[in-house]
Amino acid sequence: MCRFLAYLGPPVTLEALLLAPEHSLLRQSWAPRHQRHGTVNADGFGVGWYDCARRLEPARYRTARPMWADRSFNSLAGVVASGAVLAAVRSATPPAPVEESGAPPFTSRRWLFAHNGAVDGFHGEPGIELRRQVSERARAGIEGASDAEVLFALVLDRLDAGVPMGEALVGVITAVERVTTARLNLVLTDGVSVVATAFGDSLFVRRGDGVVVASEPFDDDGCWQSVPDRSLVEARATDVVIAPVGHKTASGAQS
Repeated sequence: MCRFLAYLGPPVTLEALLLAPEHSLLRQSWAPRHQRHGTVNADGFGVGWYDCARRLEPARYRTARPMWADRSFNSLAGVVASGAVLAAVRSATPPAPVEESGAPPFTSRRWLFAHNGAVDGFHGEPGIELRRQVSERARAGIEGASDAEVLFALVLDRLDAGVPMGEALVGVITAVERVTTARLNLVLTDGVSVVATAFGDSLFVRRGDGVVVASEPFDDDGCWQSVPDRSLVEARATDVVIAPVGHKTASGAQS
């Protein structure tokens, strides 16, 4: 449904991270190698990056155009560098419209978020029930009609309540599973840490000169590690922890 990439480490240009590699996010927009649902990601893209010396909130560039058709981004990508980046290309889940408001990453205050997957029945009763769970404050930030924005709102409510980043993602997965089935590869960053879930689609981690958490490798280097399904990844620039995500029943009991 989408491809995303999160990076933490020494500053690198957006061009070097997203455009230059042999199997870059750009190439994944038309020829993904590990995507289990859909064949192309032509329904928009976006990039968020941090420059904490200037401000804590990230900058963001996004559009409803395919990544390969955006010459403006190609022009700026070589001169923008950051040590914390989240980018994604989108394949919209019908009947969601192709519009800028649906293009990841989504942002609020210091957070960037993206979703690879789909919430089954989102435009019916399951979506109505999930929206009911969103606070008035978080609901006010929803701009479009995508399931990803509602998931982000649910994450924000948990973060605002003091829940740690990883637990916030797992809590949202539990909330969704109580009302429907879904594929929920989620990724969240504050520019210092990245947390992500493997939950229905591919996810990989690359350690080295910085850390990359991505839907699929951007090259054939043997240092990429496949993340098992139903796992939580918690990463900083020098450390990665991968742990299983347990299944929870409708009553909230761990199984």
